[in-house]
Amino acid sequence: MAVIPKILVFAGSVRSGAYSGRAADVAQKELAMQGAEVTRISLAEYPLPIMDEDLEKEKGVPENAQKLGRLIVAHDGLLIATPEYNGSIPPLLKNTIDWVSRVRRDGGRPVRPLAGKVVGLCSSSNGHFAGIRCINHLRAVLVRCQMEVVTPECSVPDGGDAFDEDGNFRDERLHKSMEHLCRTLIETSRLLSTRIEA
Repeated sequence: MAVIPKILVFAGSVRSGAYSGRAADVAQKELAMQGAEVTRISLAEYPLPIMDEDLEKEKGVPENAQKLGRLIVAHDGLLIATPEYNGSIPPLLKNTIDWVSRVRRDGGRPVRPLAGKVVGLCSSSNGHFAGIRCINHLRAVLVRCQMEVVTPECSVPDGGDAFDEDGNFRDERLHKSMEHLCRTLIETSRLLSTRIEA
């Protein structure tokens, strides 16, 4: 019997009503419909200081980065839904990635939460470009962290009009795009899983 993949889903914004949060909600539903076990979190639950190597040297990697790292390790794959800030990655998301990339140990065991982990990407914006500049920057950063970024992606334009009253995409093409992304993420996560149970 095929292993049920565990997928961690979060958005790169914690703003109330953020389009990226709404896209993450769509992804959460689609992944569950396709048979994944989904964990949905908010980065607001894991506040972190600005990445600072002096701070790291003095106090070590913050506990919330360690907690996130532990959560990532316990899943087969990730889905990140990001907004676009000035054509690039929002600082909250970049700072989170930077800190988690510094995690090297969990208790006594060596661990690198991001390396080899499968990840799928969504982007969103209020304009026609749908966050595609940001998603390209994010993909490059995650590849640099040695993550396995799947090729399909879902970019949501005109975020203010993209969702119906039930929180689903109005556009059938967007629905198909999300369906394809989630299917590929599930299949690849199952194939390349590095999950370590806590």
